[in-house]
Amino acid sequence: MKENILAELRAAQKASGSVKSLPNKKKQSVLIQIAGVLRENIGNILAENKKDLDRMDPTDARYDRLLLTEERIAALANSLEDVAKLADPTGISLSKRTLENGLLVEKKTVPLGVVGVIYESRPNVTVDVAALCIRSGNVCLLRGGSDAWFTNQVLVAAIQQVLLRNDLDTHIVQLLPTDRSFVTELLTATGYVDIIIPRGSQSLIDFVRSHAKVPVIETGAGVCHTYVERSANLVQAARIVANAKISRPSVCNALDTVLVDAEIAAAFLSLLAPDFVASDVHIFADERSFSCLQSIDYPFLSLAQEEDFGREFLSLQCSVKVVDEFEEALEHVAKYSSKHSECIVSEDTERIRRFMDSVDAAAVYANASTRFTDGGEFGLGAEIGISTQKLHARGPFALEKLVTEKWYVTGKGQIR
Repeated sequence: MKENILAELRAAQKASGSVKSLPNKKKQSVLIQIAGVLRENIGNILAENKKDLDRMDPTDARYDRLLLTEERIAALANSLEDVAKLADPTGISLSKRTLENGLLVEKKTVPLGVVGVIYESRPNVTVDVAALCIRSGNVCLLRGGSDAWFTNQVLVAAIQQVLLRNDLDTHIVQLLPTDRSFVTELLTATGYVDIIIPRGSQSLIDFVRSHAKVPVIETGAGVCHTYVERSANLVQAARIVANAKISRPSVCNALDTVLVDAEIAAAFLSLLAPDFVASDVHIFADERSFSCLQSIDYPFLSLAQEEDFGREFLSLQCSVKVVDEFEEALEHVAKYSSKHSECIVSEDTERIRRFMDSVDAAAVYANASTRFTDGGEFGLGAEIGISTQKLHARGPFALEKLVTEKWYVTGKGQIR
């Protein structure tokens, strides 16, 4: 029985030197080759993914996150190529000047080093993190959930196959064992690991924050609101809300709570209901919205409890609340938001400005679905996650944030 992951940590540290010195074109070529291998091995990847899916209840909110299809694998391959096309974020001169004493002082971007990522049933994260780390000259230690073990193994094997083909250290990308006893070892691996990034449930993030000695960059849970303000185009608002909830309910940028002004609540909910009924969306409604929905015989309806607000549903469920004033909507968002993505649907330009300026979130929207909070959609190629903190990275945590700064000081014998 394996006692620790010290060998993996040492191998990662050693591999860091080789990957950070890779030329730009070599990193691009490796990513393009990995994309090709994924496309060539779709059948094998789907077979391994099925082994994981067969162990999970299809009604589990994590099932859709775990599920791979031909289309999703093709999208992963495309994202690898997109990342390859992005500019190398390393070696960029941020400032350069000569001091009065003749010293040349320059600040450049350099890789972080060894990046540990802890995540749950999301095999797409395996590919996205590997791609972003290789492109930015970093090593990645991947600790995925046991639910996705077979899928992650086959994906990492494909990546390592390409590394080997290019005479590169396969420890640039490693999949760690899922034994929970090794998690603490990873979180406390100062001297081996430079940064830890948790991606998953709030409980996972809280655990990492509480136990890590290695610096942590959080990618937070998404409790996302859409506020339909009284001046909104209601047809447009219904389309936006339906898309935010239904298009892929298991992801962090999906809608969780609808806020709607009282004077338009009945009309808006009547327009929204057909799309929600068609997708069996269960609504947890406050008293006033419950009355509106009950009057039109909405079939999937419960009276909301306090815990239904501020709740990340990750399924075809959401809460609805009627508000009397703009300020009440702002107060509700401030109280329950996870600071991920928040939206206002409105034709009132002043209220749009106030909402977007005052709401404290990584991404704020006016008249568009929160489902766009995504590295690929923002033109970043891929992402490790959506950071809801304010240090180092906020919003889609992508390629340009996988670097730090380094000072280069050149002299001609100066002493102090």
